[in-house]
Amino acid sequence: MLATFAVEGGFVVEGMVERSVIDALCAAAIEFAATVEPGSATQGVGDDGREFVGTNTIRFSSLGQLSPAYFTLLDNEIFAALADAVLLPNAGSYWVNTAQVMFIGPGEPAQVLHRDANNWWQHLKPLWPDCAEVTLSAMIGLEEVTEELGATRVVPGSQTWPELRARDRDTTETVPAELAPGDAFIYSGKVLHGGGANLTSDRWRRAMHLSFVVGWLTPEEASPLDYAIGELADQSERVQRLLGHKSYDSRPHPGGGLWLKHVKEM
Repeated sequence: MLATFAVEGGFVVEGMVERSVIDALCAAAIEFAATVEPGSATQGVGDDGREFVGTNTIRFSSLGQLSPAYFTLLDNEIFAALADAVLLPNAGSYWVNTAQVMFIGPGEPAQVLHRDANNWWQHLKPLWPDCAEVTLSAMIGLEEVTEELGATRVVPGSQTWPELRARDRDTTETVPAELAPGDAFIYSGKVLHGGGANLTSDRWRRAMHLSFVVGWLTPEEASPLDYAIGELADQSERVQRLLGHKSYDSRPHPGGGLWLKHVKEM
């Protein structure tokens, strides 16, 4: 899989997430989505931002507030092993960048092609395209995700292109990452991709995104603010770290602990 990742920039893992976890997440997401106005996500500013999130796309995060199945997902052994292999050579640990429900509605055109790692472009630019991987993403099917419904489209091999900011190459170069429930499209933060068009169906594309980022970079989602001190005590140490409730340890790299919290004894 990692050899494919290096060449193509991503691959699909069939059945990565067990069906009981998917069903619980999907039910919670559908229920909450009824309260979210399409196009209301705040990931962008101005017309470009509205175009990026989609006018008939529902996006929301803080998924641990909706279902405990989210914590089970964070402990997924397959995605953990892949993230360890891709990110730990470049950091002492990593944490959740964002976990978002992404429901693409009927009539939504294709999203602009982009690279997730462009959130931290200043760290990539000096060495692009030979810079380290700083983020790893998974698009996970909550229901069947087909090309007709807006499956994520990816440009294989674009993680090696010399143009860091390239966004508008001919979309005929893309291929769809179609998914069954529980399948995951794992992809590099350096590869060009975007949500597909949902123009000919009358159904919603129901999927979610989960990504990790090296612990020395600021994540997109402020996960630590979702949980009070001690609220995650019953979760695994990995889940606590991924959600910012454990300190960052730079070992085996030079440096010390970051994101410290000293608790007074009562």
